Amino acid sequence: MKVGIILVNYKDYAQRFLTPCLASIRALDASCRPDIFIVDNASTAESAAYLRDQAPAARFIFNKNNDGFAKGNNDALRLMMAENYDYALLLNMDASLAPRALTELVRIVEANPAAAAVQARLMFNSDREMINSLGNVTHFLGFGYCDAYRQTFLDRGEEVKKIAYPSGAAVLLRMEALRAVGLLDEEFWMYNEDQDLGWRFWLSGWQCLLAFKAVAYHQYEFSRSVSKYYWMERNRLIAAWKNYSILSLILFLPPLLVMELGMSFFALRSGWLKEKKRAWAYFFNLKNWSYLLQARKQAQTLRCVPDYKILPLFSGHIWYQEIDNPVLKYLVNPLFSFYFFIARRIIRICRQ
Repeated sequence: MKVGIILVNYKDYAQRFLTPCLASIRALDASCRPDIFIVDNASTAESAAYLRDQAPAARFIFNKNNDGFAKGNNDALRLMMAENYDYALLLNMDASLAPRALTELVRIVEANPAAAAVQARLMFNSDREMINSLGNVTHFLGFGYCDAYRQTFLDRGEEVKKIAYPSGAAVLLRMEALRAVGLLDEEFWMYNEDQDLGWRFWLSGWQCLLAFKAVAYHQYEFSRSVSKYYWMERNRLIAAWKNYSILSLILFLPPLLVMELGMSFFALRSGWLKEKKRAWAYFFNLKNWSYLLQARKQAQTLRCVPDYKILPLFSGHIWYQEIDNPVLKYLVNPLFSFYFFIARRIIRICRQ
C-alpha cells in the first residue's frame, strides 16, 4: 500500500515545530515507511530553503499565497490521488507520532472496510497522560469540540470507537472515501473543515473512528485570537446548512436563533462582536449563496444515511473547555439537551 503524510507550513511554523515532528516520523515502526508531503503556504525563498534543508527527501508544494489549511492539504491530496496512494495522514506540524502510531492507524483502517477516517489518540505533549482529543464531538447547533479534553487517559483495553468527526491534527484518511465524498471544503479556509468532512463521510455511509493505540502528542495551545471567531462562527453554520436534512434544519432553527442571541451577548462581553457580525454578514451577502446552494446540493446528493442514525453521535451539551461559565453549565446545556432529546425523537419517528 502507498501511504503519505501531509504537513502544512505557514511562515515560521516550521522553525518552531518541524524538528520534533520529522524526528517522530523518521522513528516510526519499520512496517510503515510513508512518503512526506510538505505544503508551504505564503512561501518565501527563506522558508523553502529551510524546508528543503530539514526534509530533503520530502515532496514539496510551494504556494505563493496563504490559501488556508483546507486548500493546503487538498493540494497534496490531489497529487496523492493522481499517484494512486491508498491512505493519507493529515498531521499538524506541532504534533509528533509515537513509534507505532501509523502502524496502528493502518491496521485499524484495514480491519474496518467502512472506515473513511481514523484519528490517532491525541495527548498533550506537555503532559503525556492528559488527553487533547479522543475524537471530536458535534453539538447539534454546529459547535465542535474535543472529546475528553484535559482528562487523564485511563487505558481500558479499547481499540476503536465511533466518533462524530476526526481532528485534522492527526487523522488517517482513506483515499477511496475521499474520491467518493470529495476533499476538504476550501470555502472553510480554516476551522471546522474536518467537521464538515467527517459529516459527509457519515452521510454517505462511511465511518469515522478513533484508534486508541495510535498515539500522537500535540503541542496544542488554546488561542484567544479574536480573528478565529469569524471562521468558527461562520463555518459551523455552513456545516449545519450543508449536511442536515430539511426537517433537521427546521427543528433546529428555533434553538439556533436563541443561541445566536446568546452568542451575541457573549461576543460583546468578550470583545469579538465585530467578528460575529462578519459571520452573519456572510450569509446576507447574495454572492455567497451560489456556493451555499451548490454545496448543500452536493452534500445531500451523497446522502444514504438519514439524520436519525447520525444524530446519536452528536451532543446537546456544549463543553467549552477553556471557559468555566455557570450559565452555560447550569442553564443553557440542560435546556438545549432537553430540546435536542425531543427533536431527535421527532426526526426518528419521521425516519429522516
